[in-house]
Amino acid sequence: MRFNQSYKIAGILAIPILLSSCGVVTKKYQRAPVAQHIQDSLYRDAYTTDTTSLAQLSWKEVFKDPKLQYLIEEAFANNYDFKNTILQIAQAEAVYRQSKLAFYPTLSFTPQVTYNHASAEALNLPSNVSIRLNTTTVQLGFGTNWELDVWGKLASAKRGAQASWYQTEASKKAVQTALVSGIANAYYTLMALDQQLEITYQTITLREKSLTTIKALKAAAVLTGAAVVQAEANLYAAEVSVPDLKRSIRELENSLSNMTGKPGHSIQRASLSEYMIQTPLTTGVPVQLLQNRPDVMAAEMGYRRAFENTNVAKAQFYPTIALTSGGIGISALTHKNLFAGTSAIFYNLVGGITQPIFNRGAIRTNYKVSKLQQEQALNIFQQAILAAGQEVSNALYAYETSLDKQTTRAKQIAALEKAVNFNMQLLEYTSTTNYTDVLTSEQSLLTAKLAGVSDLLQQNTAIIELYRALGGGWK
Repeated sequence: MRFNQSYKIAGILAIPILLSSCGVVTKKYQRAPVAQHIQDSLYRDAYTTDTTSLAQLSWKEVFKDPKLQYLIEEAFANNYDFKNTILQIAQAEAVYRQSKLAFYPTLSFTPQVTYNHASAEALNLPSNVSIRLNTTTVQLGFGTNWELDVWGKLASAKRGAQASWYQTEASKKAVQTALVSGIANAYYTLMALDQQLEITYQTITLREKSLTTIKALKAAAVLTGAAVVQAEANLYAAEVSVPDLKRSIRELENSLSNMTGKPGHSIQRASLSEYMIQTPLTTGVPVQLLQNRPDVMAAEMGYRRAFENTNVAKAQFYPTIALTSGGIGISALTHKNLFAGTSAIFYNLVGGITQPIFNRGAIRTNYKVSKLQQEQALNIFQQAILAAGQEVSNALYAYETSLDKQTTRAKQIAALEKAVNFNMQLLEYTSTTNYTDVLTSEQSLLTAKLAGVSDLLQQNTAIIELYRALGGGWK
């Protein structure tokens, strides 16, 4: 008799296995497509078949300044945004690991004591019959339930959780890339401000000498007092820019301190000319952005998660086959008889199939929304690809234009230096010029020198931005 029951139970449990062998209703994931015309022209006027990419270099190979490397390492250790991203990864990993356990049955320890008092009047027994109206049942046992993944719903949910985990991993890489590029940009900007401040101090020194010369010429009755006043105003114009430069330096130092997770303090740094970034600007082919660019990877994982959520929603249309309850244990009217032998053992097994018929359209709506969200996720992925290509293109062009400007700027500065010298000589030895000409040429020279520093900064910034746009900085 017991063997027949076992065969019946085995037969019931075999039904889902036979159904699952017919194939699941969920679809297998395929990578989000990238149109060929987007790949061919993503970088605009920079088509290449060379697979070597700047992004393949570690950040230490790109940024060789030891002081900058120290700041980046400090940021990895102390930046709070980076720490929170790592914690998000741990959370997503925990959810994924838990989703893998959904394939297994639950097991609960279910001890209970039941006290029952029956009504003698309700039993309506004869007066000469006496039965026990108060009973106490003691039970020790284990309960379980188990949903069989016939249609691939649990497997899709697991893969969706895995995609979420990978998405947080990609987000961490994106934060790391942004952190590297942000610190490098701030560091090189800080060095540029140092050089602009140095140029301003040099200009102040020259204008102080020029003022001394003007005063001597005025004493010799060659120039009037108006020239002296103009020379003083020219000196003050240079001096008044010093506080603004110092304020910018202080604010940038505080910003760098914040990125490294520390209170504001002075930042140790080299000079701009000492550590110009020297690295080949190789972009690689556009499709490599899928492997290198963290936000593109995150967008693709977002699409995969939405894809698996659609699978889960579709599986809701099909029956749920589950062991809804089951238990085994020992039970007796008194605790003394709990361990009386096989007579105290009880067990039960309840399995069933639940097929949704009418639930006010909730399943159909959920499936429709999941498909729309999947389409949204695909659009987000495609937009991430286009945005990455735009940033690469902009960085390449910014680098090219910075080189063009530096060539012209060098000629401009050389010409203005000659103009200042010629005007000063004419002012001293002839009467064919006035101090306004000297003032104009000096101011133009200062402006050109400061702009020249900005051109150098643009060159470095363009390389940093290209490195970030290609997805470098996290390997």
